[in-house]
Amino acid sequence: MNQEKQAALEALESKQETVYRVADAIWEYAELSLQEERSAALYCRVLEEEGFSVEPGVCGIPTAFAASYGSGRPIIGILAEYDALSGLSQKGGSLEREELVPGGCGHGCGHNLLGAGALAAALGVKAYLEETKRPGTVVLYGCPGEEGGAAKAFMARENLWRSLDAALTWHPGDANEVVTGSSNSCIQTQYLFSGVAAHAAGDPERGRSALDAVELMNIGVQFLREHMSSRARIHYAITDAGGRSPNVVQPRAAVLYMVRSNRVAEAVELQERVDRIAQGAALMTGTSFEKKFIDGLADTVPNHTLESVLYRNFQALGPVLHTEEEHAYADALAKTYPGSGRVPGIGPENDTDLAEEVKALRERNGHAMNDFLLPLYQGDAFDPGSTDVGDVSWQTPTGQIHAAAWPNGTPGHSWQSVSIGRTDIGRRAALQAGKVLAAAAIDLLEEPALLEEARAEFLRRTAEGYTCPIPPEAVPTVAE
Repeated sequence: MNQEKQAALEALESKQETVYRVADAIWEYAELSLQEERSAALYCRVLEEEGFSVEPGVCGIPTAFAASYGSGRPIIGILAEYDALSGLSQKGGSLEREELVPGGCGHGCGHNLLGAGALAAALGVKAYLEETKRPGTVVLYGCPGEEGGAAKAFMARENLWRSLDAALTWHPGDANEVVTGSSNSCIQTQYLFSGVAAHAAGDPERGRSALDAVELMNIGVQFLREHMSSRARIHYAITDAGGRSPNVVQPRAAVLYMVRSNRVAEAVELQERVDRIAQGAALMTGTSFEKKFIDGLADTVPNHTLESVLYRNFQALGPVLHTEEEHAYADALAKTYPGSGRVPGIGPENDTDLAEEVKALRERNGHAMNDFLLPLYQGDAFDPGSTDVGDVSWQTPTGQIHAAAWPNGTPGHSWQSVSIGRTDIGRRAALQAGKVLAAAAIDLLEEPALLEEARAEFLRRTAEGYTCPIPPEAVPTVAE
């Protein structure tokens, strides 16, 4: 690690209190997708105070922003998220389920930490550019609505990410690792059926049941499942069953569908088949429906060049090593859910030899917090989940890491992840992730050959072209 990089990381470290303060404030705000007004305002204010040029409302999304420092190329983007989840209000640092606000929201995916770590990375790269006077620009992108809104995909529709030389991000998890492989693309659509109300016993012939249409649509999709890719998934939730009176023919009903497939082009095709089933259900019941697009996002495109850069910096900096008190807390928290003994990481899920190696590392580690870096894995890997980071990766070389912010096996979107997100375990994971991202970004600024190699790999992997899952007329929204 050269002197300039070391100085930048020391400058980042000096901003620890700012990073922790932001992480805690976003945790307390716990704002849902596309409603992150206080969170976005806080980031914009802090970034302006730190000398960044801030553009709020990027791509017409009110709670999105871009904060840049420097000039010229390379342009390195750092991705931040800060939306919470409903129904996960939870007291911080607790070892039991304790709602702060009954039925309230909470950061069950750790996005309060994700955004703060991305902020830390941007501050580190800024310090480097400021000190060295090298050409180059760092841009911290505030990306709202990852849990339902897919702001990055809407930004991709505007070709925002094509201006970058590379993008870097991270996510809290239960392991320290570099992310590789592909994920599922995803499209969410709400179908709002309208019928005719009638007395279910006295005038049934005059009624046209919207609920019947929803149920028939669900049956049609059930038969579709036999005739789609094994990597595809279709999920649904009835968001409006038409009321609670069984003696009324329901004049309205709504269902929210989520269509996933490995490649975004496949998801778009599958979505069209679901649309036709909705049309058939309406024809069979004499009802009509309105189709409301919610969000869509692409599969992730790996970049082994960036993964290697991230890994060598993660190796040099090392993972967070926890105190006895932190280990005691995490060990106790791990007893509140099943699966705490699982073998963590993307590589072990896809490589049995690596799984044995990581299992041995866990046994030597001896605690629920994984205080070690997983070996670099760059084989075939597939995650059936979805993230709008995928849309970024179709428009510019993109690299990601996971940092251990939770005990091993912590279920995602759980009260446990909300609870630990308000502790020093979570805060320190965010700071360390920021250091790794900043160090990798500095390598990209200093070594143009790395960006050239990453770009060549990107062009090879994306030769088929990007299919945007967002219709031209769609605007960011959430389901009713």
